[in-house]
Amino acid sequence: MAKIEIRKVSTNKEMDDFIHVVDHIYKGCEQYVPDLESGIRDTFNPQKNDGLKFTKLQPFVAYKNGEPAGRILGIINQRSNKKWNVENVRFSMIEFIDDEDVSRGLLKAVERWGIENDMDAIQGPLGITDYDKEGMLIEDFDKIGSISMTYNPEYYPRHMELMGYRKQIDWVQVHIDIPKETPAKYARVAEYCRTAMGLRVIKTTNKALLGELGQEAFRVFNAAYSGIFGFTEFTPEQAYEVIDKYIRMIDKDLLPIIVDSDNKVVGLAVTMGSISKAMQKAKGRLLPFGWYHLLKALYWKHEDNAEMLLIAVRPDYQGLGVNAMFFDDLIPIYNRKGFKWAETGPQLEDNIRELTQWKPLNPKFVKRRRCYIKDLRSKL
Repeated sequence: MAKIEIRKVSTNKEMDDFIHVVDHIYKGCEQYVPDLESGIRDTFNPQKNDGLKFTKLQPFVAYKNGEPAGRILGIINQRSNKKWNVENVRFSMIEFIDDEDVSRGLLKAVERWGIENDMDAIQGPLGITDYDKEGMLIEDFDKIGSISMTYNPEYYPRHMELMGYRKQIDWVQVHIDIPKETPAKYARVAEYCRTAMGLRVIKTTNKALLGELGQEAFRVFNAAYSGIFGFTEFTPEQAYEVIDKYIRMIDKDLLPIIVDSDNKVVGLAVTMGSISKAMQKAKGRLLPFGWYHLLKALYWKHEDNAEMLLIAVRPDYQGLGVNAMFFDDLIPIYNRKGFKWAETGPQLEDNIRELTQWKPLNPKFVKRRRCYIKDLRSKL
């Protein structure tokens, strides 16, 4: 009979097992895109993660007959719980072999940890912030993942249901084929925004983003997403960390910022060329040669698709057609750079306004992801 052991991560060896257990789970999987190992380690480093000031973390590793077989991260985000008036523990970074004793052991470990900290429910996969990966893939397992979205084997959702977890919310991604020209509706509305509203698109620099412009953009992001499921506003320190982490990976031509006549930020779109295949070649490591694959994908030979990570518009400008300016700006640039298709980040299934804006581009809704929830007030 197999021996299953769940350990709290407390040593460097256990942290190495936490990071590298995926090497076994996804061996030979053509769709899986690894995380940067350094990024996972930074999650637990107070010098690199300002969110630890208001968040408790507890990673666990599952061992089967002494070998790493799964992992999970427990998160208690005190700011989020206060904002949403809940007492929830989150789980994140969940990975496991197809063994119910392993998945059950991992989830029970976080459930018990949550109860020890007086939590009422467990939900996830959710990270500390909205820039962390969210949701568990429940369909389209044949499609390649990305550095910003979760990928998981087809058996994961079955395990969640067996453990008594139920759906809380789903996200979908929007897939579009890049048109050769900007759809007439977008072009017309964008021109109205420029002439009647005095708005314009600007491009920026790394230096500006690391300064006040970046902070102003994040204030717009915070305001735009404030009412979105599970969202917690970024502190200025967190905003700087995110910008500093991603700024060199994003071509500034693909980052349109809309300003008004007073040069105040009205909205922004964060997009980038995909580096999924480059990350697969790098195997999640910058050294010794991972950096070469990433630089090649970013600056020399683009992959076929772009990732449209987010669009944020200041609340007082929402519903006025401002989003058309992003499409009017980006579509010609995508064509010039040779991108053939693009996918958005996760969009909440009930965010009708967000989903209908894509209609002129003949969208396909793909890669449904689910956030699960389970009551902890009943006996484990």
